[in-house]
Amino acid sequence: MAAHVSTTPIIALDVPAPEGALELVSHLGDRCRFYKVGNELFTAAGPGIVRELRAHGCDVFLDLKFHDIPNTVAGGVRNAAALGARLVTVHAAGGLPMLRAAVDAAGGSCGVLAVTLLTSLDATEAARAWGRDERQFSVPDEVLRLADLAMRAGVHGVVCSGAEAAVVRDRYAGQLATLVPGVRATAGATDDQRRVVTPEQAARAGARYVVAGRMVTAAPDRLAAMDALLARLGQAGDRADETIATRPLA
Repeated sequence: MAAHVSTTPIIALDVPAPEGALELVSHLGDRCRFYKVGNELFTAAGPGIVRELRAHGCDVFLDLKFHDIPNTVAGGVRNAAALGARLVTVHAAGGLPMLRAAVDAAGGSCGVLAVTLLTSLDATEAARAWGRDERQFSVPDEVLRLADLAMRAGVHGVVCSGAEAAVVRDRYAGQLATLVPGVRATAGATDDQRRVVTPEQAARAGARYVVAGRMVTAAPDRLAAMDALLARLGQAGDRADETIATRPLA
C-alpha cells in the first residue's frame, strides 16, 4: 500500500461573477490558497480571473474538462499553463493521443488531471451513457479502466469520487494523484451529486486533493467552516506559506 499522502483542500469558486469570487478569497485569506475555477466563473470572467487569483498568491485548479481533438486540447492546456493554472482537467474518454497531447502542452508547472466518471453519475446512469449492460456495469472497474489509460499517457492524476480513490491508490501505489470533487459535510448530503464522501473519508482513501464548495462557501460562518474542513483533513496546524506552486507535483 502507498505511503500516506497529505490531502490538500481546494475551494470551488462556483459563483457567477468575479466580484463574489475575489470577495471570498479575501475573506478566507491565508486559510486557503488553492481555488477551483470552473465553467460558470470562467465563462463570466474569462482568463483574467486566473491572473487575479495568481496575483493574490493563490494556486488555481482550472476545471474546464477539455474534451476535443488532440491539437485543440493541447492549445487549451497550453494557454491554461501560460495563465499560471496549477492543475487542469481533461476527460480521460478523449483517448490516449489527446491525453498525451495535453501532458506535452502542460509543461512542468501544470498538472493534467484526467476525469474518469463524473460524480453526478451512479452506476445505472453511467451504464446508460456508455451503452453498457446495467447489470454488469461496475463503477470502480470503469474508473480503473480510464485510469489505466491516463497512467499510460503520463498524467499527474485522475479525478474520481472518494468511493474509488482507494482502489486507484492501491492499484498505482501513489503514482497517480487523486482529486476528489464535491466532498460533503455529511455522507447523506448529496445535492446534485451521486457518489459523494466526507472530507475524512476522502483523506482516508488517499486523496491528494479534495474540492469543497457549499460546505464552506454557503456556511453562515465561512472562516469557521474552513477551519473545520482543515481540521477534518488533519491539516489544522499545517497552513504554512508553502503552496502547491512551491512543491513538486509528484
